[in-house]
Amino acid sequence: MVPLLVVLLLALLLFGAGFALKALWWIAVIVLVLWLLGFVVRPAGSGGRRGRWYRW
Repeated sequence: MVPLLVVLLLALLLFGAGFALKALWWIAVIVLVLWLLGFVVRPAGSGGRRGRWYRW
């Protein structure tokens, strides 16, 4: 009984990790696109320099 539970738990972990990694790849691509767009559309700061597009 215990080996069966271990195998099922391992299968569940591997399936969950695979799904999570695929989702994380899509999130990483979206964040990368937003980050690159931030360089293009950032507003002009004081003194005519290009300011930061983020607040922190």
